[in-house]
Amino acid sequence: MTVGQGVPAGQGAPAGGVDREFLALERELAVFLRRARAQSGEMAREVHPELEPAAYGLFVRLDDAGPQRATELAGYFGVGKATMSRQLRALEDLGLVARDPDPADGRASLVRLTEEGRNRFRHVRDARRERYVRKLADWDRAEVAELARLLNHFNVRSEG
Repeated sequence: MTVGQGVPAGQGAPAGGVDREFLALERELAVFLRRARAQSGEMAREVHPELEPAAYGLFVRLDDAGPQRATELAGYFGVGKATMSRQLRALEDLGLVARDPDPADGRASLVRLTEEGRNRFRHVRDARRERYVRKLADWDRAEVAELARLLNHFNVRSEG
């Protein structure tokens, strides 16, 4: 019999019928997310001392996907338009992002990293990547690839 399928509490499935695997997942994700938030804050401040933690994720998205509308960014991160607008305004004020007219709709604009923003972000990103390489030096490359694949699968299924 597999865990969580009719196994008495304490022998696979805890009281309430929740699989131990899902409780373990919740616990590990909670630790991972807490650490990730702290690291994002540190890295955002490395890009610029006045940045809030959420800014680092914006840099990652804009560097990966290229220029986007603010509404697309808000949807991607699951935040409101007002929140995204405030975050982007702070980045614009620091000269790290800029807005250009959207060629598909002149009433809208596309947000992009400035050269300064891209350079600062990539410097910090490269340093972060080196930390991952050191932390996972004893992992097989296939394990690293599998972790990336599973996290991507989880993220894709978590959208919307």
